[in-house]
Amino acid sequence: MRTRLTGKLLVATPVIGEGTFARAVVLVLEHGAEGAFGLVLNQPTDVDLLDPLPQWYALAAHPSVVFVGGPVDQERAIGLARTTADAVDGWSPVVGRVGMLDLTAGPDDIGDSLAEVRVFAGYAGWETGQLEGEIDLGAWFVIEPVTADLLSSEPEALWSTVLRRQQGPTSYFATYPDDPTRN
Repeated sequence: MRTRLTGKLLVATPVIGEGTFARAVVLVLEHGAEGAFGLVLNQPTDVDLLDPLPQWYALAAHPSVVFVGGPVDQERAIGLARTTADAVDGWSPVVGRVGMLDLTAGPDDIGDSLAEVRVFAGYAGWETGQLEGEIDLGAWFVIEPVTADLLSSEPEALWSTVLRRQQGPTSYFATYPDDPTRN
């Protein structure tokens, strides 16, 4: 197995032309011998967080809507949160002070260390070797995240934002047209 990808961004290349992962930016939450799973960071829905989880609304990162985390188990809510402390009950770090949040506990149970929260419906998952195979086929760029990526207030622009700051030819993909046949 190659280097662990936990905490890295997977940025879809034009090889993924359409579907769930077209222009997706995925934060890998876990990667190991059993496979990988992560959250698509740039697919907000029209569902206001106040409707399904009002207890988390006051801490919601902008935009305060539910995001599609991926095609797997979309009835499951997964929380991603930025904290102001290194250790917080109900929270496990992924990148710096951004990590997974246990949404079964309430904000009052966790304390004042939460700065902002984002809720995702579902997740992206890969079986053993599947993600590595997709990377080998050129479907994903593997990129180091910056904190602003993880709870971006402009999720629709995240794909091009992440690519634009890369060095060399990877940055050119930031301007890749939606439909290259119409270029």
